Amino acid sequence: MKLTIISGRSGSGKSTVLHILEDRGYYCIDNLPASLLHSLANRVFTGETGIPNVAVSIDARNISADLEQVPNLVKDLIEKKLPVEIIFLDANSQTLLKRFSESRRKHPLSDENVALIEAIDKESELLEPISVMSSLSIDTSNMSLHQLRDSIKNRIVENKETGLALLFQSFGYKNGVPVDADIVYDVRCLPNPYWDNSLRSLTGLDEAVVNFLDAQQEVQEMYSDINEYLKKWLPRFEGNNRSYITVALGCTGGQHRSVYLCEKLGAAFVGKIRNVQVRHRELAQ
Repeated sequence: MKLTIISGRSGSGKSTVLHILEDRGYYCIDNLPASLLHSLANRVFTGETGIPNVAVSIDARNISADLEQVPNLVKDLIEKKLPVEIIFLDANSQTLLKRFSESRRKHPLSDENVALIEAIDKESELLEPISVMSSLSIDTSNMSLHQLRDSIKNRIVENKETGLALLFQSFGYKNGVPVDADIVYDVRCLPNPYWDNSLRSLTGLDEAVVNFLDAQQEVQEMYSDINEYLKKWLPRFEGNNRSYITVALGCTGGQHRSVYLCEKLGAAFVGKIRNVQVRHRELAQ
């Protein structure tokens, strides 16, 4: 039995996630009044509903006073050792602005006196207390609908055992640091295959690049240090009731070094962590 709370700024993909969960057998409620959360949780966890998995969306459409109580309500449920999690979706403000402009939907906080960009920023402040408590944050700025579906499927729906779910994500600093990362490593100090003309158009998934980086002592030292850190500290995160950890590794373009290290680290933790995923942000575009 599990209660999943979906929250996040408008336009970030909450409705899509609810539809995915509904297709996978969850009982879903969109825009649940926050004042009803505790009552619903009690019904779910006592078995009164007869439904094993329930997902609800709670966001800025709620009454502000009720929304402010969500962190305390969730904290109370967690202290009672009840299986509840918050999945928080977000995207950068420019992406949200573009999505609203294209869809021509009205933002729930905008009106004749509040411009769209102001409403988007205000919503961020309003939802920050819920964001801080989230079990998993997902930045959908650079995600297609298909990629979001895969992420939810792999990290939530098919993730039914207890324990930690670990995502290694490569990225390019030129496109910004992922906002949903829990741990970030900068690997730009390592030898760069980009400067070898024969490797420039390849990626860290290609054998020639793998062979090049395998032969670099600094790269292997970086890998060993990150591996040892994670082996030591991931159990501590898990012991602190963390269900999801995203480890992001960034190089300049997100094409060679970060991709290589994510693949190598992912392979090292398969079998040690119950759910290990590897995603390459820049290669997925």
